[in-house]
Formats: sequence, structure tokens, C-alpha cells
Amino acid sequence: MTAPALRPYPSAHRLDLVEDLHGHRVADPYRWLEDADDDATRTWSQAQDERYADYRQGLTARVGDGPWSAERLTTRLRELLGAGVVGAPAWRGDRYFFVRRTGEQEHAVVLVSEPDPDLEAEGGRRERVLIDPVALDPAGTTTLDSWQPSKEGRLLAYQVSHGGTEESVLHVLDVTTGELVDGPVDRARYSPVAWLPGGEAFFYVRRLAPDLVPADEQQYHRRVWLHRVGTSPDTDVQVFGEGLDLTNYYGVSVSRDGRWLIVSASAGTAPRTDVWIADLTAAGGVEAPSFVEVAVGLDAQTGAWVGRDGRLYVHTDLDAPRGRVAVTDPTSPGVPHWRTLLAEDGTAVLEDVAFTDGGGDDRTPTLLVASWRRHTVSEVTLHDPTTGALQGAVDLPGLGSVSGLVTRPDGGGDVWFSYTDHTTVPSVRRFDATTRTTSLWAAPPGTVADVPPVRAQQVEVTSADGTVVRAFVLARTDALDADGRPLAPAPTILYGYGGFQISLDPAYSAATLAWVEAGGVYVVANLRGGGEEGEDWHRSGMRAHKQNVFDDFHAVAEHLVAGGWTTPDRLACWGGSNGGLLVGAALTQRPDLFAAVVCSAPLLDMVRYQRFGLGVTWTEEYGDADDPVELGWLLGYSPYHRVVDGTAYPATLFTVFEGDTRVDPLHARKLAAALQAATSADVDRSPVLVRRETGVGHGARALSRSVALTVEQLQFVADRTGATR
Repeated sequence: MTAPALRPYPSAHRLDLVEDLHGHRVADPYRWLEDADDDATRTWSQAQDERYADYRQGLTARVGDGPWSAERLTTRLRELLGAGVVGAPAWRGDRYFFVRRTGEQEHAVVLVSEPDPDLEAEGGRRERVLIDPVALDPAGTTTLDSWQPSKEGRLLAYQVSHGGTEESVLHVLDVTTGELVDGPVDRARYSPVAWLPGGEAFFYVRRLAPDLVPADEQQYHRRVWLHRVGTSPDTDVQVFGEGLDLTNYYGVSVSRDGRWLIVSASAGTAPRTDVWIADLTAAGGVEAPSFVEVAVGLDAQTGAWVGRDGRLYVHTDLDAPRGRVAVTDPTSPGVPHWRTLLAEDGTAVLEDVAFTDGGGDDRTPTLLVASWRRHTVSEVTLHDPTTGALQGAVDLPGLGSVSGLVTRPDGGGDVWFSYTDHTTVPSVRRFDATTRTTSLWAAPPGTVADVPPVRAQQVEVTSADGTVVRAFVLARTDALDADGRPLAPAPTILYGYGGFQISLDPAYSAATLAWVEAGGVYVVANLRGGGEEGEDWHRSGMRAHKQNVFDDFHAVAEHLVAGGWTTPDRLACWGGSNGGLLVGAALTQRPDLFAAVVCSAPLLDMVRYQRFGLGVTWTEEYGDADDPVELGWLLGYSPYHRVVDGTAYPATLFTVFEGDTRVDPLHARKLAAALQAATSADVDRSPVLVRRETGVGHGARALSRSVALTVEQLQFVADRTGATR
């Protein structure tokens, strides 16, 4: 099959629109592309679809039936994902709940495991599927957003959304019968569920009805409500949130004994959390709890819970950017009463803690278990639960990542956690506090694929201002010399995120392994703005300091070239969401460094970002464009506003999802139009392409859709970096 030449870029008229914003002259020639329903936008988008189809046809002709063909790449990704997924248990008495996905299933399902004396050969337990998104929607466009069993395990609250919108609808089912007993309750996006003992009621978070708020604020105005199972949500009692920030997200939890209600609040994604506690046995009860401040109005993130021993524990970065744990009595919850139990570590970030005890009526803690992240690699340590003194460490399978420290609500000496690394599928391990040993508790249900020998090494790079930035470099062992240096430059993908205190820790990735297996190099950069080194690291890459993130990324790219790993004509960058902003900045600031860019669900117009999707909740991360000073920060790097006519921009693939309610696809449309008009690069060699997908959004999706997207992204990168030649 002969590859056709790509047709010219679709026509996109330029508006003569220049606004004076706080003294800045800001052009916006493609504002008309913000309106997805406008006929002109529809015509432009359809033309982009046709052009992308042309590119795909040509690519198919170039790769033939070789290793980069869609069929062979799909097969290999399916093999690498064949093990499936298994999650840590949520114990409720003798029952435990967990998620699992086989290698063939489109979505993970929620199961319950419970005692059954008739199944002695299976360990005296049986498993039942409680929630299967595909059973709810055979088309596979329904996703399970969250779930929470009642304290006794008799009921299960869960939330689902459709078409990628993440607009969660809450339901409750009877665990024994599988029958729905409550719901649907809408407007429950990002809602935790905190059950009261007995399962007759729970606290949760729900937005106000649309007719009670302005049209442009309907995604906000959350409140904490008390809901009684089986009653109309219209009769729910509002217990918290009135008069607070309209962008607040709330967390709610109830202690195991049902006495203490804890509510947290953060304005959007701001790195500050306010926390209150209420005694539900006091006057007012569950319908009118009286709240006392734990930590309010402080420039810190704080989480709190009441342990089985009745003490209030606080995990905070107050006066400890890498985190510490303090303890107090819940009747005296304020900061002056805190006593530090587990102090801040100078080089590791405290991720999570759990306490073991004797179980049942024996509520005295016997051990404090803590998980840390030291330069992105996890450690688990053991401490005296009273003094915090170090007593030892838990052996881990390798240099990887630990997530969650799970104990039984009714106590005991077991702690469960998940473990993964770059070449190891996630599994669940159990730590026995009595013997202080760790064992495999649950492996994924499918077949673990063989992978070639891969070496993952961490490198240190000096950024523009002298800051040391780390990155993981993965390559085939046979492509390296005895010292781990590359034998020759190779097609390379540089991946990054750099925002919202999110850490890119070692993790198993089918896309990464498929790329490396084929001879490529895959690099994960741990940039400022993330959480790899604590809150100071995050803040050094946000707001006025956002350029540091891009400088870090460029420094890693330059290191890869200088170290012989790759060359600019064989280097691609890849990022999504905030990472899409990252690579958008990379391609507009340093087009000379990259041959290809994969920019997925990105933020790109930083002057108007807060007007769409959930943008208002991110002003604490990026800055407020309505503020004269902060607008200056945003204009300094906004990719859409940094496009320069006559520049040879790298090949760029925008991937957007029409159901995305977090980041509006308008960002990709506007930058794609600007790049197509401005670039001096050859239209066939360095095309600017838009891949649209309907029925999905920013978050979870069916397995087959994930594989299909990854195949096309990998093929694009391979094609543009020479891996297919």
C-alpha cells in the first residue's frame, strides 16, 4: 500500500482579536474554536479527523506487518497487561472487599470474599462479584468511580459515571442479596462516603442543586450531608459547608466506634487543608454536630483520624514539608496540644502510617508502620507506637513503590499494601507484625508476560538554577555497556508531569516495556511541582515558579542528548493533563530539542483556562489570570501565546476526549490551529495532528480503549523518531 501525502492543514480563520488585560496586549485569534457546538468548529474538527485518518493510512503503509504494526503492538500490549489487576482488601468483620480485573476484562470489578464452610478446599471462603461496570453497561462506557462498604460490611455504597464525564451517581446495594436498596443520588462527583455504625445512614458530599447557584458555578458549591438509607436525597440534612469557599472539596470520615466525625476542606487543589472534628454523642447528635477546629487557616496540609485506641492522630506538613505524625486527645484537638510522634525525615517524604494492636477488645497499639518515599523509591519502617522510635524495616521485593497501608477496622497484627516497580506487576503483600515477616497475599489473576532484561537507573541532572533533578532511565540491558551507559543513541521518550504534588514513582507500565523491548529508551523525569521531595519541592514548581518545571524538563532532555542516550531528531516528549501543559511548554520553548510530542488532554491557554472545566479549582496551582501580577506569570509560559510564526515545530499529536469535563478539548484545538498556521516544518515530516475520541473523558476508560489509544501514540512516536526504520 502506498502512503498518500498528507493534505494541507484545514483552513482556520484568524480573528483580529487583541485584548488589553491588565496592561498586557493579548491576542486570541482562535477563540472561535472554544465553542465545540459552533458549525465552524465542527467543520474544522471533522477536517482534522480526516487528516489524522490520512496520517494513519500512511503510517500503516510504512510499518506494514512489522513489530510496529497495530495488530502486533496491540497483541504485545495485551500480553503485557495480561496479568490483570488486584487490589488490597477492605476488611469488614469476616468479609473483605477488593477490586480485580483479569487480563480480558474491560473494567475492574468489585468482589466480596466471605466465609463458606462448604468450600474447605478453597480455604473455606467464596468470592462473589458485587459490581461489574460492563454488566451495568455492555458498551463499556460506564466507569466505577469509588466504593465504600458499611462498617459491618452489610451494605456497599458505590458511584458510577457514564461517557467519561466523571459525574458520579451514588447507589447502595445489599451485599448479601446484591439488590439495590438506595439511589440514584446525583451530583456526587468526588464524594467520600462515611458510614455510621449499623449501616442506616452515612455522611457524604454533594453539590447544591443547579437552580440554587449561578450557571457557571454548578460544578462547585459542595456540602456535607447526612443521608439515611432508603430516603429521598431531597430530605438529606446539610451538616457542613455553608458559607465556605465555593470551590471547596470535602473529606469526611467517622471513627470505628461512631463517636467522632472528621471533616476536611481544601479550596480547589490548594496545598492547604482545614480540618474539624465533632463528637456525635454530644448535643446535636448526627444531624447538628458541633465542630471544633483541629487545624484551620494554616498554610499546611493535614489529615486526621481517631485510632482504635481513642487518640487523635494527625498527618501534616505543618512545620514539616516532608510530613510528620502528631498525636493528641480528640477532646483537645488543636495544634497547641499536638505531640510529634513520628518526626520529619530530612530526605524522605512520609506517605502513610498504620497501627497494629491485639485485635478485638485489645486496642493498645503494638507497632507503628510507616511508608516513605525517598527520591521516589518506597521504604516501609517500623516504630514504637508510643515514642516513634525506629525499630526496624520491612523487606520489599525491590526498588519500587508501596501504596496503601491497610489494617482491619477491628484491629489485629496484619498490614496489607500493594507493591510494584518498573518491571513487576502490582501485587498485594501482607506484613505480619507478630513475626515481622512479609508474604505475597494476592497476585494478579492472569498470566505475567515475559519481558526482556531491562535496566532501570536513576540519574541526577542539574537544572538551570542549579537544582538537582532526578529521572529514571529504562533501557534494554543489551543496549548498555558494563557501566550502564548507552552503546548508541536510540529513539527515546521523555515523560513528565510536574504539578499538583503528584509523584511519578516506579510502576509497571505496558507501554513503557513495549517501547523499551523494541529498542527504545524510556525516561521518567521527577520534576519540581510534583511531590517527589515534599511540599517545598511542589511549591518550587507552582504559581510564580512554574517555569522551574519546564527548565527541569529541558535539563533532563539535554542530559539525555549529552550522555549519548539519544539525539534531538530521535527524542520525543509525552505528557497528559498538567503533563500536557508541560510538553506544550516544551514544544513552544524548545522546539529544537524534540522530534515528536504527544500532548494528551492538555491545558494550553493559560489566560482563559479558569473559565472552563474545573479550571477555577486550579488557580492556587497556576495563578489567577484575573490578577494583574499572576496574569504575567501565566503569559510567561502559556503555550498558546508563545507560538511564533516561521518556527519549525516538532511533529505533534494532540489526543483529546470529548467527554472530558476536567480539561476542555478547546485547549488542544486552539494550539493545534496556531501551530498549523505558524510552523515552517515540512507538513509530512513534522505534522501537527489531532486525534479525537468520543464516549470517554479525562479519567478511567475501558481496557480496549486504553490499548487502542496507546497503540496509536506509540506508533506516532516510533514513526517520528525513526524507530520504525
